[in-house]
Amino acid sequence: MSSADLSSLARLRGVQTRSISPENPDGSAGGGARATEGTGAACARDLGPGWKISPSVDIAPGETYELASIEGAGRITHFWVTTHTDHWRTMLLRAYWDGTEEPAIEVPYGDFFCNGWCTFAQVSSQTVAANPHGGFNSYWPMPFRAGARLTLENLSAVPARVYFQITYETGGQPDREGYLHAQWRRSNPLANLTPHTILSGIEGAGQYVGTYLAWGVNSNGWWGEGEIKFYLDSDDDCPTICGTGTEDYFGGAWNFDVPGRGYTAYTTPYLGLAQVLRPDGRYLSQQRFGMYRWHVLDPIAFSSRLRVDIQALGWRSGGRYLPLHDDIASTALFYLDRPAAPRPPTPTADDMEVHLGSGALPAPG
Repeated sequence: MSSADLSSLARLRGVQTRSISPENPDGSAGGGARATEGTGAACARDLGPGWKISPSVDIAPGETYELASIEGAGRITHFWVTTHTDHWRTMLLRAYWDGTEEPAIEVPYGDFFCNGWCTFAQVSSQTVAANPHGGFNSYWPMPFRAGARLTLENLSAVPARVYFQITYETGGQPDREGYLHAQWRRSNPLANLTPHTILSGIEGAGQYVGTYLAWGVNSNGWWGEGEIKFYLDSDDDCPTICGTGTEDYFGGAWNFDVPGRGYTAYTTPYLGLAQVLRPDGRYLSQQRFGMYRWHVLDPIAFSSRLRVDIQALGWRSGGRYLPLHDDIASTALFYLDRPAAPRPPTPTADDMEVHLGSGALPAPG
């Protein structure tokens, strides 16, 4: 929490706090712990009502489950959720604002929480915290004027047991706030001499606030010489903001390579290399990385249009850059002056799949 947040924490704002979970599915006042049936009913058979009867939900294969439906103006302030690691790339998280039919957020479950490889990585940032073992937390402010709806779609072949809690406030004045959007794209493999598109086709006024990349390396050598570019408003061929290298954008330097230690993971309030997955000499043959950069103190403002892409470059002989064909999945987060925006096609289970050399998903235990 920044000093500005702490300084305003004591200010009384005239809002009311509500929270939606399987124990209070509509967030109503006094509506918690009333369940008589649920996933914990058998465990509470000797205790009766009020004793953890409905702590979670089961989402069937192919089912879209509505986590929350909120009417009126408000703001989601915290979202905690957990499920089995095998479902981190087989479920789609969506959020809809103000009754729109198109989601503003459509992202694989794990990628939204900086865990895109179905293998846990600790993330200790201001807006996203991922804690052992798969306790995912989002503190991204999610304001809305007329209503909000959050869903999870299970694209796997087996049920998913999900525990969650969505805390929000009603009242306040969200009229001057933008809507949170999150979009996911994957290049697998990246086409030759083509940057990976992080965001494209966005029109309106807003500010770009975050990038998460799940980057799988498909060749030997260093992979992060490429630059990230932000094309703002009237920019066409040349961007207004151009980075100096992949590790530089994520706040690192010199290949993330600490002498004697190699790639070194780190997690900080606004940026990090949270995950370094190394080959195991058997089925996991490639290096994979997870990186985040939150533009919380340095949001990138645009007034009419936004496009973002990143290059994938290594080295070849003679000190020349080598265009790479890596597996890059990106999650872009931004606030916009409208509740819906053009977005990429909805990913399929095959689009999201992480190839880890394992068999089919186990039955839930």
